Parts: sequence; structure tokens; C-alpha cells
Amino acid sequence: MTQRLNAAQQSPELFKKLSELSMAEAHSAIEEKIRDLVHIRASQINGCAFCLDMHVKEAKIHGEGELRLHHLAVWRESPLFVPRERAALAWTEAVTRLAEGGIPDELYDRVRGQLSEKEISDLTFSIMAINAWNRVSIAFKSVPGSADKLYGLDKAGLN
Repeated sequence: MTQRLNAAQQSPELFKKLSELSMAEAHSAIEEKIRDLVHIRASQINGCAFCLDMHVKEAKIHGEGELRLHHLAVWRESPLFVPRERAALAWTEAVTRLAEGGIPDELYDRVRGQLSEKEISDLTFSIMAINAWNRVSIAFKSVPGSADKLYGLDKAGLN
């Protein structure tokens, strides 16, 4: 599979703005561990090989456990995730797969029981950002692992 075009080269101003949004996530109310899980889960749902590869490596570098990474696709059945993580993952799935009727109040209320309004807002922007990256990477067939050295992901020890 070869990359179709380089979005950073073709649309540098837009690419920079999306990158700035992603960089701002580091200062959000959502902790790194949950951001990693959210990035991976949205990328799984969207079928984005490039982003899935990247965010699994980032999570490993950030100290995420291998078994939890394997269980992420089945997080509802797994005992390895705490209620706060479950709320973030449920919100991720709902925002990523927007249903025709929107997001039910029952889900919002459940998430609100684990996250503050600021955290829900920041989490939503994080989900929006990863979904945008997924779409860029899928549209232009970004090759998984092709940016490992650039982003320091070779330190994950996953080849």
C-alpha cells in the first residue's frame, strides 16, 4: 500500500492547525492514559491502520500495559478498565459513530457521573481530533510505521 499524497505538503496551513489542536490535548483536563485509550479506540472503530499503529506505540511509551491494549477492542467485557476509562471509551464510541438521533441523554448522564463538564468538553475535542486524523490517514493511505522515527515511536520497541 502506497501513500496517495502528503497532506502536510499539499495543505500545510490546515495540517498545522490540526497538529496544533492535537498538541493542545497535552494541556487538556483529560489525562494522557485516557487520551491514549481514546485515540486507539477511535482508530480501531474507523479502521485507521496508520493511527492505530502510532497510538499503540505511544501508549506503550507512556507505560500502558500490553494486556490492556489487547483488551481495548472488548473493553465492555474486560475487567481491566476503571469506571472513568469506561465512561471515556463509551463517549468515544458515541461521538465517533454518531447515531441518527444523536447521543442519548442516558449516556451523557452516565459519562457526567465520571467526568466533569470541562473533562467531557476536552474529551470531545480529543475525539474530534483523532477522527479527523483517521480520515486524513485513511483517505491518503498513510503507511503504518512510516513516521516512527519522526515522532520517536521507534522507542516503543514494536516493529
